[in-house]
Amino acid sequence: MSPKQQPRRQSNPMSRGARKRDEDSGTEVGEGADEWAQSKTAVRPPDQLELTDAELKEEFTRILTANNPHAPQNIVRYSFKEGTYKLIGFVNQLAVHYSHVGNLIPKDSDEGRRQHYRDELVAGSQESAKLVISETEILEEDEEPKDAEAEAEAEAGSQTDIPTAEAAEKVTEEELMAPKQPRERKLTNQFNFSERASQTFNNPLRDRECQMEPPPRTNFSATANQWEIYDAYVEELEKQEKTKEKEKTKTPVAKKMGKIAKRKMTSMESQSDDITKVTQAAKIVERMVNQNTYDDVAQDFKYYEDAADEYRDQEGTLLPLWKFQNDKAKRLAVTALCWNPKYKDLFAVGHGSYDFMKQSRGMLLLYSMKNPSFPEYIFSSDSGIMCLDMHDNNLNFFSVSSDGRIVSWTLVKSELVHTDVIKLKVESSSTEGLEGLQLHTMGCGTAFDFHKEIDYMFLVGTEEGKIYKCSKSYSSQFLDTYDAHNMAVDAVSWNPYHTKVFMSCSSDWTVKIWDHTIKTPMFIYDLNSAVGDVAWAPYSSTVFAAVTTNGKTHVFDLSINKYEAICNQPVVAKKKNKITHVQFNPIHPIIIVGDDRGHVTCLKLSPNLRKMPKEKKGQEVQKGPAVEIAKLDKLLNLVREVKPKV
Repeated sequence: MSPKQQPRRQSNPMSRGARKRDEDSGTEVGEGADEWAQSKTAVRPPDQLELTDAELKEEFTRILTANNPHAPQNIVRYSFKEGTYKLIGFVNQLAVHYSHVGNLIPKDSDEGRRQHYRDELVAGSQESAKLVISETEILEEDEEPKDAEAEAEAEAGSQTDIPTAEAAEKVTEEELMAPKQPRERKLTNQFNFSERASQTFNNPLRDRECQMEPPPRTNFSATANQWEIYDAYVEELEKQEKTKEKEKTKTPVAKKMGKIAKRKMTSMESQSDDITKVTQAAKIVERMVNQNTYDDVAQDFKYYEDAADEYRDQEGTLLPLWKFQNDKAKRLAVTALCWNPKYKDLFAVGHGSYDFMKQSRGMLLLYSMKNPSFPEYIFSSDSGIMCLDMHDNNLNFFSVSSDGRIVSWTLVKSELVHTDVIKLKVESSSTEGLEGLQLHTMGCGTAFDFHKEIDYMFLVGTEEGKIYKCSKSYSSQFLDTYDAHNMAVDAVSWNPYHTKVFMSCSSDWTVKIWDHTIKTPMFIYDLNSAVGDVAWAPYSSTVFAAVTTNGKTHVFDLSINKYEAICNQPVVAKKKNKITHVQFNPIHPIIIVGDDRGHVTCLKLSPNLRKMPKEKKGQEVQKGPAVEIAKLDKLLNLVREVKPKV
């Protein structure tokens, strides 16, 4: 009977006890049947605790955690940042209880292929016949060339005395070892991988050359001995002692201000980002981009000359170049213009309002002709800027106001100290007040200008139309008074060449040229609109420009035409904008004009507006201040009335 056909035996403890055989007799006994029914007594150990019912019912709760009980909990390490020893909170809790090395083999390895082929052979042999193929035979057959396989087949065919079973086994083996499908392509070793980029050809470096001026060099030679080294050390020690003495003599307020300044500097340095390192390079690139953008304007500024001036005897034109504007100053009028005396391409623009009910804010912008799209510097103020000037000598300046005071300001350390120079008292305007007191009416100052050579003399224009010639040495009286205009004086300006001549303009539409020794004007020009500003040309004593509120710029040359302007040209839209100020560039033949919309326009003077004396054959043209003074004197002598000097 096969194992599948044997009856299934049941295991019953009762039957096993009933059929228990005696070891000696080999017969069955039934004594074991009563053992299960007998009561069992519990044996108590002698040292067992006696507990009450409450203690027996008490529950003890235990919580299982993943922490390693053998892991250390008191590891301390030194912190260099805080300078103290600190307890390490995180401890590795991993505990390895069992580890076993596996025997997995990759499929792509040689050993994996051998096992794979062996499993296939074993599976095929179970269906036909049992074949045992060793691993060495498989390797030999894999490495055997095709010619060797053909010879093995020929030998198998020639042998006819092989038994049938062996022949069948060999045929089966050959069929299994010669698969019908091609074998898989052997993959490359992943550890011998090389990136394609590293296999490319590297082009050789090329030399780039540029031509430049060689840096300046100087030859220095000296002998260093013990005494010279000693003297250098002594000199350095003396400097250190002097600095210490200066710090000791500082007041507590100065020390406090110095500490605050240092704190501000450190805070600014900490707040500064990486963009400050490339500020200079970014500014240069911005100027290059603007120069490319406005290349046609830059070419006109440098080289263009109006050829039509040859066919005009006494007239010229103004060529618009750049227009300077800023979005933050759109609604603010241009209240002041000033060129920098050192950097001839840099000028400052003051923004504010001539309507004193709208003096809510102001701005000071510095523009460069190298970057017309954006200001070089921007400063904001709480009120409008009405006048400005560039520093040249001492830290001292003067101001005039509508309260009638001329004030001198001096910068002492970090504080402005002021002193009153003179008060503009209107003559014959005193009134008698209470108890017979005399009340004087103060004049409202609107413009002033200092003499170019006599530093103590200056002119002041007032809202009443008068011009006062004053001196810093006299604070109680004027040197002279001119009944100049019928309305407010907008500007006064000394001639840069002639020491006796000055010019004034007013809202009464007139421009007047004066000899300060005579109380009546030498020339009077009516421009049919309120005149906002006038300016003398730096290249000629007889050329000046004036701007009016109807949007026109007027250029005069008294040596060509002493009766009218040789250029009357609209610069801005008449209905929208009003021109407020004008200034000549110190060296370039251009002017800048500002309007009440915050725009500054740069214009180039045509050749007729800057004519110079022509050279004659065999004669040299004389140039210089003396020639300019003589040219203006010649014109003044034609109209000067002989009057006693005041």
